[in-house]
Amino acid sequence: MSVMRVAQVAEPGGKFEIVERELPEPGPGHVRIAVEASGICHTDAMFVQTPFPGITFPLVTGHEVAGRIDAVGEGVIGWAVGDRVGVGWFGGQCGHCRPCRQGDFMSCFNLKVPGLSYDGGYATHMVAPVEALAHIPEGLDAADAAPLGCAGVTTFMGLRNSAARAGDLVAVLGVGGLGHLGVQYAARMGFETVAIARGQDKEPLARRLGADHYIDSTASDPAQALKELGGAKVVLATAANSDAMSATIDGLAPRGRLVVIGVTDQPIKVTPLQLITGGQSVNGHASGTAQEVEDTMAFSARAGVRPMVEKAPLDEVNTAFARMLSGAARFRMVLTTGM
Repeated sequence: MSVMRVAQVAEPGGKFEIVERELPEPGPGHVRIAVEASGICHTDAMFVQTPFPGITFPLVTGHEVAGRIDAVGEGVIGWAVGDRVGVGWFGGQCGHCRPCRQGDFMSCFNLKVPGLSYDGGYATHMVAPVEALAHIPEGLDAADAAPLGCAGVTTFMGLRNSAARAGDLVAVLGVGGLGHLGVQYAARMGFETVAIARGQDKEPLARRLGADHYIDSTASDPAQALKELGGAKVVLATAANSDAMSATIDGLAPRGRLVVIGVTDQPIKVTPLQLITGGQSVNGHASGTAQEVEDTMAFSARAGVRPMVEKAPLDEVNTAFARMLSGAARFRMVLTTGM
């Protein structure tokens, strides 16, 4: 019997354990992936540590996956054994709900998320539907490609779909797991890029990543500093801090937009007057489809955008997961399988 190894959690809040399972065969419209790298995302903790609706245990999570197809199911067209593929937060759509019928697959009422809807990438192998697959370009290492399926596509598409155009002033709030990618994308898209973070110690990194300006939010008012630069067409809020987001709104240019991608359950504080006076707006942005993940990877490969990653073997998943939770990782933890 052929087997694979998975890192599973037996119950909510439990520790990961490495177990062997029978190697699954992909069904119609699915492929099996030999996983080479799987990013550890903060959202995984929401699945692992709480009885999230729809989750069944034991749980194999992981939605930032990079590897190679090693088996294809019946009816699969356009994908072959050996293809380098990634699977991100978008793990497939139902195809029949109203958003799907309108072509808005990211808003699918029955969105499939790897590690939630089916076993994810904390494993040597996983099975995924073809609609979740993104081609990984040559020249992009698996450990670099994996985080682009969630952190990368979220920041890339948050900027790509914004109202900003080359030459506009764009600010990235936070220089962490999402923000260090956001600064790189903003700079390489041709924006006049501002990095906003706490403390002067982050300025050298922000500058190396491509920031033209740096605002230390502990030393000055971010909104006033943005106004002095002419006002931001877009503030990409990557830091999961609602107060920090609120503090940038008055720094938006007329018709400027606060694009929220950092996840927190605390309210953003904004008055109608703040938005009405200059026609500013606030909107959220979630991840991206498999095609958008592919676009993100292609752009990253061409433009030299790379996540800062720390690697750990699958066997050390508990240590790596704890390092991600503590915020000690700089900036994305990635599990590797040696496949």
